Amino acid sequence: MITRAEGAYLGAVRAFQNPMLDLLHKRYAPLVVSLLSLLFTSDRRQIPVSDAHTEVGDALDQLRAAGYGDDLPVGSARDVCRGWADAGWLVRQVLDDDVEVYRLSAHAVGALEVAGRAGGARARVSQSRVRTLLDAVERLAQDADPDVMVRIARLDTEIARLRQELERVERTGQVDTVDDEQLVEEAENVVHLVRELPADFARVAESIRAMQRDVVHALRQDERPTGEVLREYLERGEHVMEATPEGRAFAGALRLIGDPQRLDQLAGQLDVVLRQPFTKRLPAQQLTELRELARRIEHGLDLVFAAQREASLVITAQVRNHDPLRDRQVDELLRDVMTGLQRWMPDARRGQAADPLRRLPVAEVEHLRQTPGELRPSERPAALETWDDDGSDVSHDEARAWGGPQYALLDARLAAAAGGPGVVDVADAFNAAPDALRRPVDLLGMLELAHARGMTETDELAFVDTLRPDGTRRRFALGGVTTTMKDTDD
Repeated sequence: MITRAEGAYLGAVRAFQNPMLDLLHKRYAPLVVSLLSLLFTSDRRQIPVSDAHTEVGDALDQLRAAGYGDDLPVGSARDVCRGWADAGWLVRQVLDDDVEVYRLSAHAVGALEVAGRAGGARARVSQSRVRTLLDAVERLAQDADPDVMVRIARLDTEIARLRQELERVERTGQVDTVDDEQLVEEAENVVHLVRELPADFARVAESIRAMQRDVVHALRQDERPTGEVLREYLERGEHVMEATPEGRAFAGALRLIGDPQRLDQLAGQLDVVLRQPFTKRLPAQQLTELRELARRIEHGLDLVFAAQREASLVITAQVRNHDPLRDRQVDELLRDVMTGLQRWMPDARRGQAADPLRRLPVAEVEHLRQTPGELRPSERPAALETWDDDGSDVSHDEARAWGGPQYALLDARLAAAAGGPGVVDVADAFNAAPDALRRPVDLLGMLELAHARGMTETDELAFVDTLRPDGTRRRFALGGVTTTMKDTDD
């Protein structure tokens, strides 16, 4: 019987066999963490193999020149990178343009996150973190409790609290302010939560790729009829996201973060936060992580969707191009050839001739089609229905509202914003335009007019709010641009 101490020890041994902990446990762990952090950033998710070898070689030369040669591994940069790939920290991949690249594995992403948290500011037990925990427990209790009356009472209490808050704000016209110290704590909590996302996304992508490898391996070894194999594996290829626990969890999270409008709302909320004075008290690294939160989510979604598309294509191509029974027959034929050579070689003499195969065996076909199929259909197709498009219910104004840019009105809007010859900011002119001129397509039209007049880019980031004819709104961010309005007499 295994004792508690032995069970705990065996569990720890299995944990340290994980490539993530193995990376942090190795002798050269500081070198691996530092170089991988330099090679891969939020804007650089993959790197060509040749470029990686060059950059790693330059970094090793700089460290040796600085006197750290005893702490560095022996070998070239190519050997170092190949060792990392064999250990499961790097993944080699060939892109569509036949370029071979390195990318971080999920284990390496997790190790870098652990090293970054250990080397940076330690998360504090703050009001924001405790509230996050309490909110999560409360949400868990609400979702787990099926009692209808308890849910109704909880909702009534929440509605009453919100109504009191609304009446107080309407009566006083003031919003309760929060001191900068608490805002800084809440921002640190957000950053702490954000740091877990890259490793989570990478683990989902890795689980999908592992499932892909398992499916292809099982398909090649399958002995069932081809039709049954086609039905099963094509279905798994179409529903690859539901085939792994990580994929099912990601699918649930995707319902919250996969909506483009929700991502736009998140970007707007972050923009409001970053404009507040308390952000000046945040370290530069945390401020950068807040700015890149939405982009980090988008990169993670792209990583998972790319793995899903690749798995679906590989599984489908394997099913379409490989017959399991035929592949098995080819394998058996090759094994028979090897067995025959092994029996013939011990007794064969040098220069002894081997009897050639004079003719191939004849295929056993029970029946061949003797007459072609009937190409003419048994019945003529039904006549096409007469379609009269003159009775359209769409008016000219409605069609024009969904049409292209209104250049004449937009040019007049730029002139009115300038108030005469001079420089006018395109984003300000667009935001001040009436609702009918603030469609997304009108933004493109105004940028075209500004480009034709001579457009100058500024270093500022501009935001514009567009309004479609159906009433939906969309906020866009673009680099600030100005144009010069000249006198019409010039």
